[in-house]
Amino acid sequence: MEVSATLLFALMVVAALTSIQFYKGRKLNIQLMQHYLRSIEEVVKPEDKDYVWLGGYIGFRANYKINRENIKKFEYTLTLLPRQSLLYFPIALLTSRHDKIYFVIRPFSQIKREAHLIQKGYYRLKPNIENEDFLQREEINIGGKKYEALFEKRRDVEKLKSLVESLSKPQNVKHVALTPKTNVFYVLMKPEPE
Repeated sequence: MEVSATLLFALMVVAALTSIQFYKGRKLNIQLMQHYLRSIEEVVKPEDKDYVWLGGYIGFRANYKINRENIKKFEYTLTLLPRQSLLYFPIALLTSRHDKIYFVIRPFSQIKREAHLIQKGYYRLKPNIENEDFLQREEINIGGKKYEALFEKRRDVEKLKSLVESLSKPQNVKHVALTPKTNVFYVLMKPEPE
């Protein structure tokens, strides 16, 4: 079987580009991880820290023991697009769309009622909310984006709305929730370095 010189040259170019992209993308993802770690630790000031590296250069999970005010634990997971992979990156842009950061705050006190704010059209498949049939529904507007509010008491969703509106880029918040079953305050958002 004969391989043409053009095909061989094309393969060499693709191999060179994938190598260059690997090193550039890896460096960028590591810089992003370091930036988010430093930024969040400056705000949270944890007593104790535990980190789990996720799959090479795609992110990490951090568990912080806080034990002050009403916060027992603060957990977050950062998942980054695979910038180091020239061939998979375009697919990840279609499936994941952007980097994601998940915050889970575990308070000392018990969360009594469930409330969710979910950006309309964000989830391709509807998220599994256990008591969804028993929750009231309402559509609200925050920062020019429509959100579906699911709640037991309106004051809970008003507090979540105020929190989202207080952020510099409220449109980056995709899902925020109070869940009594697991006793967590949860936020899913698109992080931005600035």
